[in-house]
Amino acid sequence: MHSDHFDPYVLNVLMPDLVGHDRSPAAFVVYLYLLGKSTRARRDTIVASLQTIATETGLSKSAVQIALRLLKRRGLLDAAVAATVTQPARRVLKPWIR
Repeated sequence: MHSDHFDPYVLNVLMPDLVGHDRSPAAFVVYLYLLGKSTRARRDTIVASLQTIATETGLSKSAVQIALRLLKRRGLLDAAVAATVTQPARRVLKPWIR
């Protein structure tokens, strides 16, 4: 078992914002999943298909799609990185760190 260490901002600010304000706990779960995966890989761009994210988070594919759209709109995922079926790349952003 591994332990991920997240910036306190993620739990103290981002969680209430996504879960409470945006009413999208799925977006928070997806962001945590992607952030954890990128942290372990020590890279900001990772490969994760919709099906993989759905399976590993316990969410439906449609919930993951909606969450990814919200995360891109909120600037937490790079919208310029287009995930395709053959190359499902996702670039995780941390806008609070400049």
